[in-house]
Amino acid sequence: MPTHSIDFHGKTWAEALPEFIALYNRALAAQPGGGSTLEIIHGYGSTGAGGILKKRIRGYLARYAARELLQFRPGEDIDGNRGMTLITPLKPLPTTDDLLAEQILEYCETPRSQSKITGRFRRHGDAQTLPAIRALERQGRLRAEQRGKVKLYRAT
Repeated sequence: MPTHSIDFHGKTWAEALPEFIALYNRALAAQPGGGSTLEIIHGYGSTGAGGILKKRIRGYLARYAARELLQFRPGEDIDGNRGMTLITPLKPLPTTDDLLAEQILEYCETPRSQSKITGRFRRHGDAQTLPAIRALERQGRLRAEQRGKVKLYRAT
């Protein structure tokens, strides 16, 4: 029986991910020794073959399960319900700010201008993207280099 449940019907991936991470990390903090189970209700898509949200959530979970931060079981393996997934938190997940920073670093393996970076991560908005760039610079993980009149950022 899940201890926490969250319903993502009608939400986008950009809305669902921060909500999930916050719930996950709160549930883990409340029971640090384990024992929490989260139920995500994501639906199964209008076609019945699996919607975008279901695919993205399960892809995200698979990446962190491989890193042994969590375990998950698709609903169809439990009771045949393709529209939900059960998660067992093991270790804290990175916040969406941390994820953005990692994505920026990955993107900047090839030098990129600030406008290219903000364009690529426009769904986060300048209010999140620009401070992430500055923080990465301060940490020495992103280096600015001048090419003519253009300032480019490269992951170090």
